[in-house]
Amino acid sequence: MISGIRAFYKYLLMEDAIKQSPADLLELPRLPQKLPEVLSIEEIDMLVNAIDAGTPEGQRNKAMLETLYCCGLRVSELITLKISDVFFQEEFVRVIGKGNKQRMVPLGKSAAKFIKIYLKEIRLHIPVKKDAEDILFLNRRGRGMTREMFFIIIQLLKKKAGLKKKISPHTFRHSFATHLVEGGADLRAVQEMLGHESITTTEIYTHIDREYLRDAILRFHPRK
Repeated sequence: MISGIRAFYKYLLMEDAIKQSPADLLELPRLPQKLPEVLSIEEIDMLVNAIDAGTPEGQRNKAMLETLYCCGLRVSELITLKISDVFFQEEFVRVIGKGNKQRMVPLGKSAAKFIKIYLKEIRLHIPVKKDAEDILFLNRRGRGMTREMFFIIIQLLKKKAGLKKKISPHTFRHSFATHLVEGGADLRAVQEMLGHESITTTEIYTHIDREYLRDAILRFHPRK
């Protein structure tokens, strides 16, 4: 609302309808920082195990979920990931992030395993459409996956696994970063892997870690 008021008076200034904007005196409220929802390792396993690996789509979904969590990707980075960006021997993936910036992210063994299975047993038999030849994850019609379709897949798996948390593809990215910080990973390394421009964006995961420690103390300490 305040942004709308400021824009309105800025317009009046540009049109010379007023000489000074009263909106200059308005201050934006400090919004509380909301910590993102995070999945435990057990909950991630529940979602992965809910996938029907006996179908081509199931094998693809398993590879996508493992890659999403193992590499901490944004959903846009996942669905645009290219085969030529996956370096199995070096155990890295090249990711094109926000602002067309490139970064190299370690490829976990689990993700590498399921990507190889998907490439050899599933993708090889899909009639690929033009301009999708190098896209790693395809739908059954041979085109790249959409954000909306992958979101629906996550919701169906959540329901099948019986999880009550609010989950989106981004939840896996938050979980990736949180588990790294909880495990003692250097914050700069986590920043690099997430592709954050500023370290302050990554610092939210130290707050999540503090919440985790607080909960652990309250649950297990005999005097709490």
